[in-house]
Amino acid sequence: MRLTQYFLPVLKENPADAQIVSHRLMLRAGMIRQQAAGIYSWLPLGFRVLKRIERIVHEEQQRVGHIPLLMPTLQPADLWRESGRYEAYGEEMLRLNDRHKRELLYGPTNEEMITDIFRAHVNSYKDLPLTLYHVQWKFRDEVRPRFGVMRGREFLMKDGYNFDLTKEDALHAYNRHLVSYLRTYERMGLQAIPMRADSGPIGGEDTHEFLVLADTGESEVFYDSEITDLTFGDRTVDPADPAACQAVLDEFTSRYARTDETHDPAVFEKIPEARRRTARGIEVGQIFYFGTKYSEPMGATVVGPDGTRVPVHMGSHGIGVSRLLGAIIEASHDDKGIIWPEGVTPFDVGIVNLKQGDSATDSACEALYAALEARGLSVLYDDRDERAGAKFATMDLIGLPWRITAGPRGLATNTVELTSRRTGETVTLAPADAVERLAAIYAPIKAASYDAAVG
Repeated sequence: MRLTQYFLPVLKENPADAQIVSHRLMLRAGMIRQQAAGIYSWLPLGFRVLKRIERIVHEEQQRVGHIPLLMPTLQPADLWRESGRYEAYGEEMLRLNDRHKRELLYGPTNEEMITDIFRAHVNSYKDLPLTLYHVQWKFRDEVRPRFGVMRGREFLMKDGYNFDLTKEDALHAYNRHLVSYLRTYERMGLQAIPMRADSGPIGGEDTHEFLVLADTGESEVFYDSEITDLTFGDRTVDPADPAACQAVLDEFTSRYARTDETHDPAVFEKIPEARRRTARGIEVGQIFYFGTKYSEPMGATVVGPDGTRVPVHMGSHGIGVSRLLGAIIEASHDDKGIIWPEGVTPFDVGIVNLKQGDSATDSACEALYAALEARGLSVLYDDRDERAGAKFATMDLIGLPWRITAGPRGLATNTVELTSRRTGETVTLAPADAVERLAAIYAPIKAASYDAAVG
């Protein structure tokens, strides 16, 4: 990609209506454009990040054996009446009628529809366990949409649903999802802490939210500081092994970590004072076990080993894909702009040409571009006829993790500058060495990718 041929409508001034950092920087970096309250168009740069996040979600879901599908955004109201949620859900649900006066709704979640699919096609316990998921645009009619993609009305979400014969099997699915989510968030450069939460309108007995600590978080959280020392890392956990998955859940939920809805001051006070923390958190995902809440009223049953029909045990598991962009920016920025983690950056590296039109510099930048792409790296080349300061400001604003700067002075000694956006550190290298350094940096990130179909 060359900036002279790309669509990147950056803004020089801070938008007056943007209240938090992520909203402000996404608008300034030309990632989104508001079309209506809480509804955004995703411009090319933002769309690239959105798709990278979505791909990681797909990869990690399929790594643990979950099966993708795609359900419609509009759902029949009658399905929700079967479960008893149609009237109970509230005004956040957008209800509408088609030309034949059939009642529909724009789906805020899909428990009813996935249960309907299951009951139509699965009859025997021999077809269990089964986990189906999709990544889909959803709509919740927030009374006060704000904070950009953090609390919009239309949003992209991964929601998955497990079907199991017994509660024990369903709780293993719950634990398996927790393992999958920990790995998912760490691949995005985030520490998302699982916290005991309230089930809300989804319902159910067990639920954890995954929260990223940030000053602009919508939830007050209480936690033991020891939990922030935990990392999932590159460990391998067999998703079919209940004991292994249970051990991970025990490790990451044994320390106190709760949202304000489930906070227990008496239990919190038992933690050593030096480790007690209160903060704000951004919810980026949630997992639920809700047993037979939907399967019983909707008749989602299977023939069990003894020949009798039993309702299946279920759970649902969501990740806020579009919300994650805001959360990552809130957790990773400075006064110059965004700082993308390598796992989700829209481009792996930016090239800045300090003297556009100089034949030697142009040739060197073209050679760098080709060499980096040949190593599987995505490149944004600033080939505009602009001052160096303006080019650096754009690169800092859009937050690419690495920048190569090439100019006549350095190229006279066969060197370029390689700069880390996160640390600001700059090293001088031969162009070929800069390419090798970047290839080595990204090698483990590329290796973590799982070759999964993504819809």
